[in-house]
Amino acid sequence: MPPARTMFEKVWDDHVVADLGQDTCLIHIDRHFLHELSGTMSFKELDDPPRPVRHPELTFATLDHVIETLPGRGYTTRIPGGDGFISGLREGTRKHGLRLFDLEHPYQGIVHVVSPELGIALPGTTLVCGDSHTCTVGGVGALAWGIGSTEGGHVLATQTLLLTRPQTMRVNFEGTLPTHVSAKDLVLHLIGRISADGGNGYAVEYAGSAVRALGVEGRLTLCNMGIEFSARMTFVAPDDTTLSYLAGRPFAPKGRAWEQAAAYWRALPSDRGARFDREVRIDCSGLAPQVTWGTSPEQETGVDGHVPDPARAADPVARQGMERALSYMGLQPGQALAGLPIEGAFIGSCTNSRLDDLRAAAAVLKGGRVPAGVKAICTPGSTQVKRAAEAEGIDRIFRAAGFEWRESGCSFCMSGGVKGEGFGVQQRVVSTTNRNFEGRQGPGVRSHLASPVTVAASALAGRIADVRHLRA
Repeated sequence: MPPARTMFEKVWDDHVVADLGQDTCLIHIDRHFLHELSGTMSFKELDDPPRPVRHPELTFATLDHVIETLPGRGYTTRIPGGDGFISGLREGTRKHGLRLFDLEHPYQGIVHVVSPELGIALPGTTLVCGDSHTCTVGGVGALAWGIGSTEGGHVLATQTLLLTRPQTMRVNFEGTLPTHVSAKDLVLHLIGRISADGGNGYAVEYAGSAVRALGVEGRLTLCNMGIEFSARMTFVAPDDTTLSYLAGRPFAPKGRAWEQAAAYWRALPSDRGARFDREVRIDCSGLAPQVTWGTSPEQETGVDGHVPDPARAADPVARQGMERALSYMGLQPGQALAGLPIEGAFIGSCTNSRLDDLRAAAAVLKGGRVPAGVKAICTPGSTQVKRAAEAEGIDRIFRAAGFEWRESGCSFCMSGGVKGEGFGVQQRVVSTTNRNFEGRQGPGVRSHLASPVTVAASALAGRIADVRHLRA
């Protein structure tokens, strides 16, 4: 019998063009996605010497990073420097005959949202994009990772990349998720447990009963933050849930091609007895909704927890980092997180802006009202998500609760957008984004990462709130 293989090994082996030794291979890239920042720069790599795009049909582009999300946005942007990137992507895609989902296109949206919802990302495919959160689409069983603009130019010209083979890790999330605990809570808890560097050098497969119970949108959230613990790529093996999600998507296979693809996808899960370089097991049955207290996703705890004391950190470097984080966040050791007053709430980003996320938040917001002094914003992840949510009346619930309802785009995951229309210096914001670094949501903004339901509950309470007790 052939040796047992992990899913990663199966997909890797199927994509090796040439083995160059020392764990370095030339890998075929099945799909390539561009956005206006890195995509515009990647086109420049084709200019000297002039080279064509090798497989234009395998590259897609969308506008998401520096576009405005205010209702009635124009064809240009007021975000400083943004127009050059937008025009560069438009010109590059026209020149090379690539598909562009421009602002008026029904498929426009955040790259990592539209890629799976359109069936561009598929199980067993390799997919790259000039964005660190490309690992998101591992939620449908793709091997996906972020690349630089120079690498992007290489993919455009050759449809291949040089890649050092990563080690393998399996994270088993076991148990039944408690009420109001979601994929965002799982990944925050994982990062807090293994550290922001815990996945460095690994291709990480998520498994276990809690993962199997997640819908695909939850799996996409889980995979999205793989880069936050330094993983090379993160993914979930495809199953019936995956196939049901992908069936009928615009760019998914049809007819006989679907049947052939589905047969291949069903053979991808790791074989029984396959060996991983590292295994992690997490019991989810007692997990509380999570929230970050510092300026790294690893600085997190249950929403009912307290700010830790840096003096108890054995590592002096970690202690210094904790002290700086507390100074920036305006917090003290031992302080309870629940009850901290907030000035802002944001639901959006490639982490938590899909239809299931908006439905979950709307269920909490319904009948409630954000208090004066709290700026609350929702930015759907794609034009399709926005239209579907509006068809269900979700936008009316958000608006009635006092949220701004905006157009799709990266929005306040990208340093705050247009000056004066986001959050202010030292304002405390609870956010569904994936990063809480200093200044990530605007200069001096203090960001606490959480799930959509925790953000919704906190917005209504005007303070960091435990959704389990919001209306007790």
